[in-house]
Amino acid sequence: MEQIVQVEFGGRTITMSTGKMAKQASGAVVVSCGDTVVLVTAVASKTAKEGQDFFPLTVNYTEKAYAGGKIPGGFFKREARPSDPETLTCRLIDRPIRPLFPENFLNDTQVMATVVSADKDNDPAILAMLGASAALTISDAPFSGPIAGVKVGRVDGKLICNPSAEELENSDIEIVVAASRDAVIMVEGSAKFVSEADLLDAIFFAKEAVLPLIEAQDELQRKAGVAKREIAPITVNEPLLARVRELAYDRMGESVKLKTKQERHNQIDLIKTETIEALKEEFEGSAKQIKAFLGDFEYERVRADILDTGIRIDGRTTTTVRPISTEAGLLPRVHGSALFTRGETQSLVTTTLGTSSDEQRIDSLYGESRKRFLLHYNFPPFSVGETSFRLAPGRREIGHGMLAERALSAVIPQHDDFPYTIRIVAETLESNGSSSMAAVCGGCMSLMDAGVPVTAPVAGIAMGLIKEGDKFAILSDILGDEDHLGDMDFKVAGTAEGVTALQMDIKIGGVTKEVMQQALKQAREGRLHILGKMAETLAAPRAEMSSYAPRITTIWIKTDRIRDVIGTGGKNIRNITETTGVTVDIEDTGRINIASTNKEACDLAIQMIRGLTDEAEEGKLYMGTVRKIMDFGAFVEIMPGTDGLVHISELDTARVKVVTDVMNEGDQVLVKCIGIDKNGKIKLSRKEALGYNLDGTKVSAE
Repeated sequence: MEQIVQVEFGGRTITMSTGKMAKQASGAVVVSCGDTVVLVTAVASKTAKEGQDFFPLTVNYTEKAYAGGKIPGGFFKREARPSDPETLTCRLIDRPIRPLFPENFLNDTQVMATVVSADKDNDPAILAMLGASAALTISDAPFSGPIAGVKVGRVDGKLICNPSAEELENSDIEIVVAASRDAVIMVEGSAKFVSEADLLDAIFFAKEAVLPLIEAQDELQRKAGVAKREIAPITVNEPLLARVRELAYDRMGESVKLKTKQERHNQIDLIKTETIEALKEEFEGSAKQIKAFLGDFEYERVRADILDTGIRIDGRTTTTVRPISTEAGLLPRVHGSALFTRGETQSLVTTTLGTSSDEQRIDSLYGESRKRFLLHYNFPPFSVGETSFRLAPGRREIGHGMLAERALSAVIPQHDDFPYTIRIVAETLESNGSSSMAAVCGGCMSLMDAGVPVTAPVAGIAMGLIKEGDKFAILSDILGDEDHLGDMDFKVAGTAEGVTALQMDIKIGGVTKEVMQQALKQAREGRLHILGKMAETLAAPRAEMSSYAPRITTIWIKTDRIRDVIGTGGKNIRNITETTGVTVDIEDTGRINIASTNKEACDLAIQMIRGLTDEAEEGKLYMGTVRKIMDFGAFVEIMPGTDGLVHISELDTARVKVVTDVMNEGDQVLVKCIGIDKNGKIKLSRKEALGYNLDGTKVSAE
């Protein structure tokens, strides 16, 4: 039987129902708001695969074209690989639910969210996040939710839940927050130079706002009446644990203090190998358990050292940022480049400038759009000393790239001020923590090296957390091991003025306001330090762009003359580009961008366009061509497609009886525009042009 729960949220009604669709899934919920409808299912297998030692959670989010009344493009006419926005939504759903499963639950679990109807006012991604939690909550899977997510904006100083697209246009905050009843679990989004205090208010505004959604899920669970499955407790081989502790505990404590990543990992691998070898006869077939115990020892020793002494793996204090080195302009043929190194994390970042024809065309449920600023982040396996088979960017690369793009987009100049398409590519060359924030720092420097007039420099830093009971430590600029062994990864990017992007993931049940406040405070201090280091190499955008970058010159014409520039069948615009080699982009507003690395070619193109679109000005001199002789005068073409009449009385200072006594068809003559009547007819005079040069100066007596 179908069970339905409704809740008023942000001035809208959200409906969750179960028992009507997809009844063979472990949990299935249909979430709707307005005309947006998302079906979310959750299935957890009955048993774990033999030998499984990790939690195999998969989240899939799909926007069906039919949901927006569209047929997919392409040859096959069906949905193919996920788009970047779909991939980012998968991550948005995955990150808050993953830490809410018990450590010993290792069964295959899959959440699938399918957008089956979409309007333009209600974000299906937010509904999918709610549906994922609800489907898991009403299923028998051991999920310790519910949680709920909300998008928060701020317009004119007022915080808004799930703002409309129009409200977001005027908002200086756009963040998605996922929270449980007691704590914040995940944060993702961007801001326009917002203070840490204001962001903290927005985050905890969201936490309080989602409480009705959590209560609605509790009600739906009661109506569904499905009991949670029992999970067998973890059993520990105490004799084996004692022997492993005896052989390796102290050695592990010394190994985790080695400062370089490779040296530390090599020593830990050696301890694992020697411990397994020493115990293989006494405890046959226990290699996997031994590795697990050693991993626990590493976890314990690293965390205890930080909480007890305030000293981290590499010897830093909790607030110290690793040594930074920067270089700009190191790649000669690219438009802008930078190498940013922080400790053992290094990013080579380039900026390429293009024209509007290089913009990315995006086809979504809501129609087509164009994007002029792109940031692509790459994480090759060699950056961590590994090998792998990689064909395309994974979810992590897409997610990190979007975070860095959000961080920098706030300082990108407006199209009217800088009419370029901008692409940044961040190549991670080494990674030991926070390569996405290295991409932000290197990306900003490469923009400035390319001469892009960014409004302010941007830097990013990743914060970590070690928490045991009421005792906690916030770590600035975390290492990869501190991310792996810690409880939080909180990335914050921004300018000296304020935050432009942030992303928080946790591995525990949530974080408090006190923890987040301290993390944001340390992040600001670290960000200002990094900005100072960047400024030592490049403090502001370069005054000149690379000679290999296209120069874009903007001119304006009347909109009714656009057709004259294009010409019949595009012959005029084709002639301009073929003759000059430039790229010409014409906008509906009458704005024309001419791009070329050759100034002379650009000037010639402008001259050709002006020749097609210029209009006569009274009092101006023109060198024209006689096109037609009449008894009463001559028609002279002063611009392509534009001619005027030189009346016989205006041919010369002396009286002229026959026009051909003065000029013939095909002659080049200097004339002056002496008037334009209300119908647009142009009156010309050769008489008044006598004695002058084309530029208006008088002819020399010599």
